[in-house]
Amino acid sequence: MSNAMPLPLYAIGLGSNRRHARYGDPRAVLLAALAALVSDDIEAVDASPIIASDPLGPSRRRYANAVALVASQLSPPEMLVRLQEIEANFGRRTGQRWSARTLDLDILLWSGGAWSDASLKIPHPAMAQRAFVLGPLRAIAPEWQHPLTGRSIRQLAARLTRPKPVDRGASAH
Repeated sequence: MSNAMPLPLYAIGLGSNRRHARYGDPRAVLLAALAALVSDDIEAVDASPIIASDPLGPSRRRYANAVALVASQLSPPEMLVRLQEIEANFGRRTGQRWSARTLDLDILLWSGGAWSDASLKIPHPAMAQRAFVLGPLRAIAPEWQHPLTGRSIRQLAARLTRPKPVDRGASAH
């Protein structure tokens, strides 16, 4: 029997809406990026199906999105550096926000809970408002609890997708 502690888990969001010269269309880019995540110190645990989603901001190209669960002893800042190296290897240019991109990798959740410093916030600040994040994440980690709200991914996804009243102030009492 081993008494080894399980490795910390990360939920990594993957997105692409540009072709890559070597890997091809955005879906193929994500498959290549999933393979690139695995290394001596990052172990693949699970990956969601790849979905198509509409872009945020001015980009007109649809995105391919997925979420990967990986286990690693890397600290959150070390994981961020690794993800940025992978993005750079795929030709990611920094600069214009919301622009078309070959590969975007984000740390969504970490089993260590919350993390915040000048360059990184975990959980990802916008994840609870993004169906293209919550849908894939729900497919592989529905019971993972958001460390700030205490709600499960399943609950967050349900809150995001349920019909909303048009005007709460319009009810006559």
